[in-house]
Amino acid sequence: MSTTTTQFQVTGMTCGHCEMSVREEVSEVSGVQAVEVSHETGLLSVSAEQGVDEAAVLAAVSEAGYSAVPA
Repeated sequence: MSTTTTQFQVTGMTCGHCEMSVREEVSEVSGVQAVEVSHETGLLSVSAEQGVDEAAVLAAVSEAGYSAVPA
């Protein structure tokens, strides 16, 4: 089975702590295998084996206190 990676543009992150908050929330989304996030570029990359549940990822980013849109 292949892994799908989807990118999101996150607004509001300013530091490493912001990255950690987003990473922790998104990592808890069912099926997510890997999360990469950069406050410098605002990019969030999410990898999942069954495809990325965009709505769940966006909800997790919101739970962390930020907003995101598919990139």
